[in-house]
Amino acid sequence: MLRRNLPSPDAPSVRGEHEGRPYWLWLPKSEGKWPGMVILHGSGSRKENHGDFARMCAAGGWAAISYDQRGHGESADEMSPAALGDVAKMARFLASHDRVDASRICVRGSSMGGFWAIHAAATSKAVAGAIAICPAGEEHLRRMMVTEKLPFHASERTRDVLVAWLGEHDLREAAALMGPKPLIILHATGDERIPSDFSEELNARKPEPKKLIVLPGGHHRSVQHDPEMQSVALSWLAARLG
Repeated sequence: MLRRNLPSPDAPSVRGEHEGRPYWLWLPKSEGKWPGMVILHGSGSRKENHGDFARMCAAGGWAAISYDQRGHGESADEMSPAALGDVAKMARFLASHDRVDASRICVRGSSMGGFWAIHAAATSKAVAGAIAICPAGEEHLRRMMVTEKLPFHASERTRDVLVAWLGEHDLREAAALMGPKPLIILHATGDERIPSDFSEELNARKPEPKKLIVLPGGHHRSVQHDPEMQSVALSWLAARLG
């Protein structure tokens, strides 16, 4: 058997915590000002699970930060609607780095992370564009919170607050409110949790520039770690940021 000494994957440039959010930060080695990417994990996940995309970002000249959302990973607090505000906080934190271009901070989220990504892009001036992978809608998240054991830390009272908050919002409206900010959505037809038809609804409401890629087969987690789709999404977004 042929054995090769393969290099170890690059470790985060910085590990830390910002306003209660434990994070990992990857910085490129290229010159000039860098665009930035805030990486949002899905329900029950954590920052460490998206190091593959963060490393691809850094290799392509993007500063990338992944963090533990409320109720996940090393976070000490509970999941709550305040998670939406956290996205903008982390985008501004990334923009505070002197080598990062504050006008080109984007977000990338999968499942629940895709939900927060679109809402953040619709409501925050700190976010310039978004990548959403098999994004969950309010109805999907409410169903999970009512019928399933929660995959994150939240008390019964906090869960009730979340369910009520979700009932007052609509991700389709958020997609429309993104306006001219670029949005690319990726979804697998074999997704067993979030139907790909929902991403088609989001795409229909979003003004240009936008792109929808629906891949045959797969499952709920297959697209987020597909290196080809990661590269396609990053390249498409970069081309529209100028």
